[in-house]
Amino acid sequence: MPVKIRLQRHGKKGKPYYWIVAADSRAKRDGKYLEKLGAYNPNTNPATIELNIEGAVQWLQNGAQPTDTAKAILSYKGAMLKHHLAGGVRKGALTEEQAETKFNAWLEEKTAKVEAKSEGLSKADADAKAKALEAEKAINEARIAAATPVVEEVAEEAAASSEEEE
Repeated sequence: MPVKIRLQRHGKKGKPYYWIVAADSRAKRDGKYLEKLGAYNPNTNPATIELNIEGAVQWLQNGAQPTDTAKAILSYKGAMLKHHLAGGVRKGALTEEQAETKFNAWLEEKTAKVEAKSEGLSKADADAKAKALEAEKAINEARIAAATPVVEEVAEEAAASSEEEE
């Protein structure tokens, strides 16, 4: 049975949410699957990916073929690297400890990059909010300045009319 690692769409119209599954290649896109490996939410920035790396590597070692998008996600989370390193261990090019060390070093570097991106996005968002607040303050001050002469004129007229009554 040819097995594919692919995305199974969930969510509502315009708000996709995907499960990463190992499924028979002949099954429907959203149909029966063999194992759920994780989830992918492209609606957040950066995209949220939860993946069972060990399960994905196991399916890859058993011959499952990932689709293009699933392969990109597996590469992003390190499952393809771990599969590659496991092949090196099987051939005797690496020891298990060396492979684990390389994978952990790559994982730390990747985590730092993702956190830097999310910090940059949050900083840009905060800057945009600050600029919008400053612009709103300037507009409000201009409105107050424009309304002040009118208020003074009304106050003078009221004072003049009260003097005339006395």
